[in-house]
Amino acid sequence: MPAWRLLARAGARVLGRGVDGLHAASGSRNRTDIWFLVRSLHGESGTWWDEHLSEENVQFVKQLASDENKAQLASKLCPLKDEPWPVHPWEPGSSRVGLIALKLGMMPLWTKDGQRHAVTLLQVQDCHVLKYTPKENYNGKMAALTVGGKTVSRFHKSPAILEFYQELGLPPKQKVKIFKVTDNAVIKPGTPLYAAHFRPGQYVDVTAKTIGKGFQGVMKRWEFKGQPATHGQTKTHRRPGAVSTGDVARVWPGAKMPGPLGNIDRTAFGLRVWRINTKHNIIYVNGSVPGHKNCLVKALTLLMSGAEVEMPAWASPVVMEGPGTG
Repeated sequence: MPAWRLLARAGARVLGRGVDGLHAASGSRNRTDIWFLVRSLHGESGTWWDEHLSEENVQFVKQLASDENKAQLASKLCPLKDEPWPVHPWEPGSSRVGLIALKLGMMPLWTKDGQRHAVTLLQVQDCHVLKYTPKENYNGKMAALTVGGKTVSRFHKSPAILEFYQELGLPPKQKVKIFKVTDNAVIKPGTPLYAAHFRPGQYVDVTAKTIGKGFQGVMKRWEFKGQPATHGQTKTHRRPGAVSTGDVARVWPGAKMPGPLGNIDRTAFGLRVWRINTKHNIIYVNGSVPGHKNCLVKALTLLMSGAEVEMPAWASPVVMEGPGTG
């Protein structure tokens, strides 16, 4: 008898028994009958996937979610809902909140004197302040602001996280980061952040997860020279060689070995902001930034002597329609 016919008969027999069949199957040692019953109730017959939707339905669901997010943000930004927090003046040594941006890629940029620079484009998408933690509840030294960036679908978040965003009045975010700030740089939760948070001439630190290369050998991971290609060498051309000495009789911790390459957090320090496009919320930073295209990065203002311009307000100004500034 074919296997598929045997399985079909077993499932039909369990389903025909009803509740009594379920109890009988649960009392037996063989739990195949229970598996058939659970699969029939929660399997393909009771689950709808993305491929079951037509193109018109997909567009309708996306538009419905977008309209709901816009209405939620509009109600949150109502100026009559609650009083704004006081704005304190900037002082030397103050630390303010950063941004979560999307890496678009790289392009050349020319200055007015004709110099060519390679820049990375970072776009700020749906970046909001989610939570304020006073220094008494954080580390006792500095307060903390939790920032979320890039709105995502509600279907990929747990009920607990959705309840947290529902209390905030904001849609769920893909990436959440914590920034340490001073007391005079505190921003009210729910405040949107834009690319105008920075100014041309400032220097920023950008943190992101590097591109994962998988499991690699020592020549690619640690740039080892390798062993000779000829003169009696057999099957050892790309091997590391000796990993320790005889008198030690063990391998020291931290020895350079083959292993996973990439997929770790790296920070590019001191990148100059060349241009700010307020229409599309794009920041042009000097040089390369860790991570692949369309990855989310964390941008923070670098405080160093002689490397910063006049600091703007703590909260980003409202973006007006118009061309970008440079």
